[in-house]
Amino acid sequence: MRLFFSLLILLFAQAAQAQSLPQPPSVLARSWLLFDAASGQVLAAQAADERVEPASLTKLMTAYLSFSALQRKSIAMDQTVPVSERAWKASGSRMFIDPKHPVAVGDLLRGMIVQSGNDASVALAEVVGGSEENFAQMMNREAQRLGLRNTHFTNATGLPDPQHYSTARDLVTLAAAMIRDFPDLYAIHSDKEFTYNKIRQPNRNRLLWLDPTVDGIKTGHTETAGYCLIGSAKRGSRRLVAAVMGTSSDTVRVHETQRLLNFGFQAYETVKLYGKDQAVSELRVWKGAGNTVKAGFPEDLVLSVPQGQGQQLKASMVSQQPLLAPVARGQQVGTLKLTLNGQPFGEYPVQAIDGVSVAGFFGRLWDSLRLWLQ
Repeated sequence: MRLFFSLLILLFAQAAQAQSLPQPPSVLARSWLLFDAASGQVLAAQAADERVEPASLTKLMTAYLSFSALQRKSIAMDQTVPVSERAWKASGSRMFIDPKHPVAVGDLLRGMIVQSGNDASVALAEVVGGSEENFAQMMNREAQRLGLRNTHFTNATGLPDPQHYSTARDLVTLAAAMIRDFPDLYAIHSDKEFTYNKIRQPNRNRLLWLDPTVDGIKTGHTETAGYCLIGSAKRGSRRLVAAVMGTSSDTVRVHETQRLLNFGFQAYETVKLYGKDQAVSELRVWKGAGNTVKAGFPEDLVLSVPQGQGQQLKASMVSQQPLLAPVARGQQVGTLKLTLNGQPFGEYPVQAIDGVSVAGFFGRLWDSLRLWLQ
């Protein structure tokens, strides 16, 4: 399923180059990207595949793997874990855990997500992976599974390392996966503050105070990475995710992320073309137990289009002919080609909604004759 939507994103990006789309604002960041979670489309980007230092945005993957472990029930929110000396001595931002006091997994998650605690990140890496080194290998395997092609991790915190890097595109992909796969646990990112060990620390994502539609997700900063932010906002049924990397200050990263989110909501709208398993077309099948197969999409086909232009979308179906049985459910059987205002807008693989088995001997013989006579 993820491969299907990755292909949609790629095809949309290629088609978008051939037409005039709303012009995004000029963004004061080394690299940046704006993503529509419903359609899977990148609405605007600059240097999105440039490798950069992710800083504490690394903790998105630490959180993702921790959420996965919670879902598998290999750890529990109320489970208390010991604090190693390595976690206790972690440099950088901290939640101030203490080796003398075991800490609950739930507190570690809030300490990492809200307070950006490096000590919490190391402690989570140790409880989930056994060691931070082991956990880093898990991070890289998960990055590969999620399709993060330009990402490599060496630690759970985001502390600088020449072999620790990612891109705006990969980090937004990871953020969107977290929102999709763990919506309940993702909600921790909206907490504005967390108190541990009698120390109250605010969430560094100031968009939570400035925009009520923003519900996460993470900030990052080192001297070499600059100020980074991934923010997500939901307005009505639409959710956008924006990333800015390498800005000059906290104020700039907040301002530029807000501008990108506002641009996406104001310049684009989402249009649902087809529902899940809705028949786009019915295709002729040869040598099958049935003569036709319904073709459509495994999930709702939702597109982001410039505001007010949804009615200008035109679709045409190109099928693979002759289509011979057997046809398996989920098999690509055609391509839906879209134009917007007469210009190519995208091509989307169409799949068989149901399957068609092979006909008996005489049915295959009859269709072979008919195909030969065509």
